[in-house]
Amino acid sequence: MNRKNFIKKSLAAGIASSIIPNAVKAKETVVKKDSTYERLIDQVGFNHLPNEEEIQTMNTVLHKASTRGQANHGWLEAKHSFSFANFYNPDRMNFGVLRVLNDDKIAPSRGFGTHPHDNMEIISIPLEGALEHKDNMGNGAIVKNGDVQVMSAGTGITHSEFNANSDQDMKLLQIWLFPNKKNVTPRYDQISIRDIEKKNSFYQVLSPNPNDQGVWIHQDAWFHLGEFTVDTNTNYKLKKSGNGVYAFVIEGNASIAGQDLERRDGFGIWNIEDFKISASRGSRILLMEVPMQV
Repeated sequence: MNRKNFIKKSLAAGIASSIIPNAVKAKETVVKKDSTYERLIDQVGFNHLPNEEEIQTMNTVLHKASTRGQANHGWLEAKHSFSFANFYNPDRMNFGVLRVLNDDKIAPSRGFGTHPHDNMEIISIPLEGALEHKDNMGNGAIVKNGDVQVMSAGTGITHSEFNANSDQDMKLLQIWLFPNKKNVTPRYDQISIRDIEKKNSFYQVLSPNPNDQGVWIHQDAWFHLGEFTVDTNTNYKLKKSGNGVYAFVIEGNASIAGQDLERRDGFGIWNIEDFKISASRGSRILLMEVPMQV
């Protein structure tokens, strides 16, 4: 079996086993041979570069919403910006340390049964509805639209996630980043962004600094959200040299560094110190600044 086919089969089998339906309950203990980190670190490469069907310039990559991977498990509808579970594209594995960007819709009262992770920074941003979370650290919480949740999986965690409502779908973005430290003590946190949000500008919701605004993770990454009720022109300056920014248009339209973007498009940019953003009225945009070297 050649390397490409081996990686493809390993990816589908390995990742799927860690996230697939609550019909099969995962073991309560973390199995190191099925390590989240070790499984995914072997699958990265020069994967911030586009394939032939995508648009490329010297330092940008465009992922149109229609090119994302898709999965429908009945209770779960998922769109994958990067290779995940049964979606495999060798040119869509990661953008620097950003490894997973899933756009999920979960049916009422359904969800992911208990399953393990390790050495991964996991961020959840609900878009509609509420998510019920439980983990083996003793945390039980409802994470709703207007919150940001973070888990540092570190030496290993198990957790479950279910739609907290019985009468409506739940929609969320789930984002995985490789950490800059392995085997840290697992931790959980969530915040409401209602007290820090600023209309018609970008505001920080994640950073590497526990004392900074928003949640924090073990990585030199900064996330900013922007929700715009009027057409707005602004500028983003990168926090750290060598980082890149992956922009995801949650709703509406925008132009970033001269690239026109529509709803659910993703756009990565690197080898740049700052760039201009023109956000249209009614748009909501997530900027994820991350190191480009894993």
